[in-house]
Amino acid sequence: MNDQKEIEEIKSHYNTDIPEKILTPSKVETRLGTLEFYDGLPSEETTKLVYDNLDFMRGTEVFLNGIPATSLEAMQVGMKDIGAVECNHVCMFGALLDSNPLFLTGNTDTVYTSIILDLEKDGPTVVEVPAGSGPGTVNDAFFRFVIDMGGPGPDQGKGGKYLILPPGYEGDVPEEGYFVATSTSYINWVILRGFLVDGKPDAAAQMYREGLKIYPLKDSENQPEMKFIDGSGKVFNSIHSNNYEFYEELNTVIQREPLSLIDPELRGLFASIGIQKGKEFAPDERMKTILTEAVAVGNATARATVYRTREDEAIIYKGKHWESAFVGGNHEWLKDDGSGGRYLDARTRFFYFATVNTPAMVLKLVEKGSQYAVALLDGEGDYLLGAKEYTLHIPADVPVKDFWSIVIYDPQTRSELQTGQPFPGVNSKSSPLEYNEDGSIDLYFGPTSPEGKENNWIETNKDKGWFVMFRAYGPKESWFDQSWQLEDVKLQA
Repeated sequence: MNDQKEIEEIKSHYNTDIPEKILTPSKVETRLGTLEFYDGLPSEETTKLVYDNLDFMRGTEVFLNGIPATSLEAMQVGMKDIGAVECNHVCMFGALLDSNPLFLTGNTDTVYTSIILDLEKDGPTVVEVPAGSGPGTVNDAFFRFVIDMGGPGPDQGKGGKYLILPPGYEGDVPEEGYFVATSTSYINWVILRGFLVDGKPDAAAQMYREGLKIYPLKDSENQPEMKFIDGSGKVFNSIHSNNYEFYEELNTVIQREPLSLIDPELRGLFASIGIQKGKEFAPDERMKTILTEAVAVGNATARATVYRTREDEAIIYKGKHWESAFVGGNHEWLKDDGSGGRYLDARTRFFYFATVNTPAMVLKLVEKGSQYAVALLDGEGDYLLGAKEYTLHIPADVPVKDFWSIVIYDPQTRSELQTGQPFPGVNSKSSPLEYNEDGSIDLYFGPTSPEGKENNWIETNKDKGWFVMFRAYGPKESWFDQSWQLEDVKLQA
């Protein structure tokens, strides 16, 4: 019986004319296969099939939407692995961030200090930022913005005391002397950046060692001694899992943090696969099998959003292949100022390959903050391959007040590419670059250095892919109005 005849047969059993569009025939062909019904009642086999598919879809969506939480959780675990277990323990890259750690798209050219706050254990916590600190930010356990520090923060680079309150805090708060912010989570990440002075990290490292203080407010009169852990050259991982362990990482966050960390909609999504606060996450073998496949598809989807975006607004310059990391230009990931709801793919894309969430990275802050452009493809729209040779022409008068940098990354780990160069990048402050007569510069990428171009060469791995990020610190007006533009990365003939 064809569909139309069957529909007419179904309709014949009613007293009134039933709209055809609300009826379900006995067989429906879908990408899942043939779904079978008796008078709209799904067969046992169809019921099993669609529930397996529903669990699979939910598992995939949990991966795509849970990345911010697991990414910051992995950061916390990574800090613990190198000994940063208290708020006064600071992981500082005093000799800069090289390619040894697995650290999402970190920069080789600023002195990072990384701190984890545990507001459940310590209560309100003070962060004393020294004068001269570059851009700094506090993010909550879902990688949401809490407050800026340093240059783009309320201290405006002059230094000051910040007081971070735990969620739901109802105790006393000092009336003055602090920049106060309330977090929505217990675990928070503080990331501060110090700029190079005379091309060296020494001054920034000294600034933090002498001026950075972190302690529970209750210990203001008896502050614990600061402990600085050198992260430079260390081997550790700060990246979430891309297999079944992802769900266990997410469950850890949900069990530890207050219920209010995420809204009921997202709470319901996580709970649909068994991740619910106050309950054991113990999927049976059927569910484990489904989730193992779901995370694989979720991982592939996240990688597609990064490396082959379909979002037109990701493109910075029309007709070129430089893309924005912050698609949509909103640190809360609201699409079209919220009329399009949460920009889910943009959020997944960013947190799969990057860290730090702050308005200072998306707002037009002339000669303040920082701006980013990433090239995942060459000028022809093809992936960048380590066995081939490429050039990048950077026009003269790069519009930055502070400096610019170029770093290349590994598409597998989204961390600095590991090659014979421990720092796979160059910058305008410390690298011995050779400029053209007009002030422009040509950079070279490949497995071997072009003769006589060693200072302008960044090494690639012939057996791997790569991508590149351009950073503009203190971007000037011509960065924003695009009267100055980057050229595409071009494959050499």
